[in-house]
Amino acid sequence: MDTIGIQALINIITQLFFILISFWSIQGIHFERFLPIREQQGKVLIVLSSIAIGYLCASFFLSFIDNIKNLTFLIN
Repeated sequence: MDTIGIQALINIITQLFFILISFWSIQGIHFERFLPIREQQGKVLIVLSSIAIGYLCASFFLSFIDNIKNLTFLIN
């Protein structure tokens, strides 16, 4: 396998992992207590929020790991 393909696979798996963690943690928040929304709108809000938070966390994590890998160029 090509290294670009492996990196793409790692990115997809990491993003899905963080989206699932975000979805699991956001389900504990009951938005209907705070906002006057219907049940379906609340579900869509949870899904979209978990995608946004999961993507941001995955991007941070992958960028952080990439920056750590690039620190070896500073030492050499």
